[in-house]
Amino acid sequence: MKNYINSLREHNLKATPQRLAIVDALYINGHMNTETLYGLMIQKFSSISLATIYKNINIMIEKNFIQEVKLPHAKSVYELTKTSHSHLLCKKCGAIEDVEINLDVMIENISKTNQFQIDKTDFVLSGNCKNCQ
Repeated sequence: MKNYINSLREHNLKATPQRLAIVDALYINGHMNTETLYGLMIQKFSSISLATIYKNINIMIEKNFIQEVKLPHAKSVYELTKTSHSHLLCKKCGAIEDVEINLDVMIENISKTNQFQIDKTDFVLSGNCKNCQ
């Protein structure tokens, strides 16, 4: 497991065993919803509750340590915060893949045209992955 103790502390988060386990699961598995994450955590911490998972996820989102990826017609998934990127979603198997798309020009044009200050973009492209085509 990558050492995330200092990273959590840099985001003003205590490095509890539960948080370290959540971060490790997201590091290893990538995008995960709360139920899948809970399934992994209950194996390590037999008395952990789903409410504890939600509480930790919410505080880590608040501190910008992890981010929520809102998917069309599906439950949100969570990932470790990284550089700005978008997502590819397979409608058949549900696979999610990070993709680098430069949205800077589009955001700048929309901001100027609509006089709207954009501070966050959630861009998900859906279709079929190469395995499901």
